[in-house]
Amino acid sequence: MLKTNLFVCAIILLGFLATSIVSYRSNLGVFEEDTEKVTVLTAEGIYRQIESIFMKPMGVSLTMAGDTLLQDLLRQEGAHLNDGDYVATLTAYLDSYREKYGYDSVFLVSARTGRYYHFDGIDRTLSPENGEDAWYYDFLQAGESYSLNVDNDQAAGNTITVFINCLISGDDGVPLGVVGVGFDISTLQSLLREYEERFSLHACLVDRDGIIQVATDHTGYERTDLFASPPYAGLRESLLADRENATAFWHDGEEGRVYLGSHYIPSLSWYLLVENDTSPQTQQMQRKLAEGALIVALVVLGVTLAISYIIHTYNRRIVELTRSSEQSRRSIFQEATEQLFENIYELDITHNRAANLETQRYFESLGVPPGTPYNEALKIVAEKQIREDFRQGYIDTFAPEHVIDTYRRGEESLQYDFMISTDGEHYYWMRIVAQIVLWKEDQSIHMFTYRQNIDTMKRQEKQVLDQIQRDPMTGLLNKTATQAQIQQLLEGGGQQLRAFFIVDIDNFKQVNDRFGHAVGDRVILHFAQSLKGAFREEDVVGRIGGDEFAVFLALPDRATAEQKAREILKTLNRPLSLDEGVCPLSASIGIALAPADGRDFGSLYRHADTALYAVKQQGKGGFALYGGETSPH
Repeated sequence: MLKTNLFVCAIILLGFLATSIVSYRSNLGVFEEDTEKVTVLTAEGIYRQIESIFMKPMGVSLTMAGDTLLQDLLRQEGAHLNDGDYVATLTAYLDSYREKYGYDSVFLVSARTGRYYHFDGIDRTLSPENGEDAWYYDFLQAGESYSLNVDNDQAAGNTITVFINCLISGDDGVPLGVVGVGFDISTLQSLLREYEERFSLHACLVDRDGIIQVATDHTGYERTDLFASPPYAGLRESLLADRENATAFWHDGEEGRVYLGSHYIPSLSWYLLVENDTSPQTQQMQRKLAEGALIVALVVLGVTLAISYIIHTYNRRIVELTRSSEQSRRSIFQEATEQLFENIYELDITHNRAANLETQRYFESLGVPPGTPYNEALKIVAEKQIREDFRQGYIDTFAPEHVIDTYRRGEESLQYDFMISTDGEHYYWMRIVAQIVLWKEDQSIHMFTYRQNIDTMKRQEKQVLDQIQRDPMTGLLNKTATQAQIQQLLEGGGQQLRAFFIVDIDNFKQVNDRFGHAVGDRVILHFAQSLKGAFREEDVVGRIGGDEFAVFLALPDRATAEQKAREILKTLNRPLSLDEGVCPLSASIGIALAPADGRDFGSLYRHADTALYAVKQQGKGGFALYGGETSPH
């Protein structure tokens, strides 16, 4: 009996050892796969949110840099160095942007004098000898239109701030100064901290030199080199070499395996680095293995009393532990991914079918008959839920043959944004991110689809784009957007007759000199509103200069263009009653017709400007068509 018991115990111990090693290695492999997926998806989420955060302030800075009013003020600085009203005008301009958009800092640096204007006055004069001002001179030497830097904002109480700097250039290309906005770096730190706490990883933003610009415990002001210490020592080239594609790989850290990911953000010229240290989870698995060994040792002590019972109990417990560990792992992964996505479905692409019961039930809830192949079910889902203009793209992206071709090319993910409805009437934006994996058991290709509601993000992107294209004072299209829309209409317009109007406010400088710039701004706003009200919604109306506006519209004939010009002048050539007095107003209009006078924006602008000049020479207040006679109002 003793020999038998010892023999059985030896078999049990050896069996447990072999089972534990296999289970440990299997679970470790699955765990690492899950770590890679969660890290990649988390990096993508941080990347999108950072782009969204920076899109608006970059647009605002570029808008200010292109504002001709600000450029004119800088050109006049030499004559107003000791003029308090001049400083107050610049201060009010900067403060209006700060209050409108809620930024912590709005500043302007004059290239002529080195003065640093803040939203509450002149803060200081910059000097090349002052190390705190190196950012300004480095930016001018770089020759770029905009840049980002993290610095101590002295004018706002010495807070660490992310600055978006934009170059202001004159018509001759000579820099007039630098303008920009800044916001407290804690905004980005809070975003990174939220992801770190939620997914137990570490994220930071570094520049091309590897200097940490934003992290939960560092800022660019401290000039900390990320690659000067583990686990990043020696990995500078591996993480910062590729700016076209995201980079991710495993690295052996000081305490265990670390999964590192790098994602270049072109608009910021920074890298997003994500570090997922798996050593705590690995140590936990090892502790569980040790606990299992202890349990087996205790069980072996009682094997002499009931060998059959112990063997049966041991086998059953191994199965339960394995299932429990697998279920726990799946629950952790599912909980983490469901915080980012609405639904997760699994497809067996190789066998053209749903891979689990949940996916099959989803298809059946949309009227897909049981047993329908996946490619047919895909078409039914598209017909039931997806807006018509997105259906074919949805089908083509996730068709089995396209998924298989994508995997064979070495790509493991797909993405498609589209509009979806659950009631057939109200549509919202949805994003499907698909992860393609090879199922090792039968070498079949599976696809996991993650559905994410991005309606709010899409609407915010549209709103920011609209703000970038608008003149901040009048709400009309700015010069760049006006030119782009007119050029687009010309390229697709064929022989359609279209009129290009340049509308210029007569004697606008005298209005500013007599009544002041505040009244001048009100006059511009009055003209903009009157001009917008005189045209249709589909007509292009924009502000292309300080007191110069452009209109582009389709007309049936030349006579209608003349009639429209008379109507505009009748509306605009009226005195404006103000508290400061009666301001006489009139406008001059130059008109060019497409395609006769030009088929591109540049040609039409030159010809309309020639006609406008003729009107000005004849006494203003009228209009002229290019190549025709000047007509009074």
